[in-house]
Amino acid sequence: MKVVKYGVIGTGVAWQFHRAGCKNNSKIKFVSVYDIDEKKASRTAKSFKMEAYSNLNSFLNSDIDAVLIMVPHFLHEEMVLAAAESGKHVLCEKPMATTLEGCDEMIKVTRNAGVKFMIAENHRFLPAHKYIMEAVQKGLVGDVFLIRAYEGVNEIPGLMKQGFWKGDPIKAGGGSLMDMGAHKFATMNWILNDQVESAYSWITKQCTNLAEKAEDNALIMLKFKKGTIAETVVSFTVTTPPTNSMEVYGTKGTILENHAWEKPVKINSFHKDLGDKRGLWYEPEIEHGVFPKYYEISARIEDDYFTNCILEDKEPEFTPEQAKFAIATVLMGYLSARTGKIATYNDLMEIYQTKGTKSILEGLEKYVQNNYLKN
Repeated sequence: MKVVKYGVIGTGVAWQFHRAGCKNNSKIKFVSVYDIDEKKASRTAKSFKMEAYSNLNSFLNSDIDAVLIMVPHFLHEEMVLAAAESGKHVLCEKPMATTLEGCDEMIKVTRNAGVKFMIAENHRFLPAHKYIMEAVQKGLVGDVFLIRAYEGVNEIPGLMKQGFWKGDPIKAGGGSLMDMGAHKFATMNWILNDQVESAYSWITKQCTNLAEKAEDNALIMLKFKKGTIAETVVSFTVTTPPTNSMEVYGTKGTILENHAWEKPVKINSFHKDLGDKRGLWYEPEIEHGVFPKYYEISARIEDDYFTNCILEDKEPEFTPEQAKFAIATVLMGYLSARTGKIATYNDLMEIYQTKGTKSILEGLEKYVQNNYLKN
């Protein structure tokens, strides 16, 4: 096999980034598309010369090797299981699932089917984040004691649409913390080679007020097992283009990163490897482009990597278990919001082994602080 034939499930915004990132990759061929909206499937198929399907079984029985899943969060588990049971390799958008039990089922079924499975966590493949991870692991900033992370987008229309899945505690798995926290936690775990031990969070409605929905903004404070503390802010209500940023503070230096900068990373380090730039702010040359370019770049690298895993018969370095732990951190945050106190990993495991983690999401909207601001 020299080419992997992909089937596309879902034709929303995420598809546009994947398609743009893969357009020049000779190893990737998008051959079919499935969407419950037959018109959307037909329109996408016509634009990109693919076969359109509105029946999932027919789609999975078509001539494809792998699927790219880009549907609302509550459908991830269903689609992953169906694809794996059909013998297709699976690349699925984040978050992995909305519960730990859903993550477990995905891991079990894909493993039993013998297919490659990876969550499309594009932040793990963004060149700026790779630079930060390597700098931290090389010790360029010494021992990391503090991280601050941020992501902001605008999802107000979906949050104010009754019955729509975005922001629904069950269908979306919560609000901004599930949607974007999954990005931030998977990335920080990777950079630090560590896992979160405890969390304290606030989930609020700052700019939306639909009673059935979860938070539009969240702030969470984390403590990692090795002692690093972190603050993460995620917002669904910013008026700027989507962006991300991160600050990493260590005993020998500091790294500042912002996706909105043309040069996304600045490092100031007293490590000897910085040479004549030691103790000065330095902007390394990193492939990057401001929104939406960095989405295309990370999708290109991510999809190429997963495709090579299929072609070379190797397991992805970003494992489903790692993706699951990002979801565990989100759920620790929601557990903290429900109880009004620090939630530990052990607290989460107790619920996991008794009531089940879906119980954390049930009625979550009642624990959102309503700080709705009227203009």
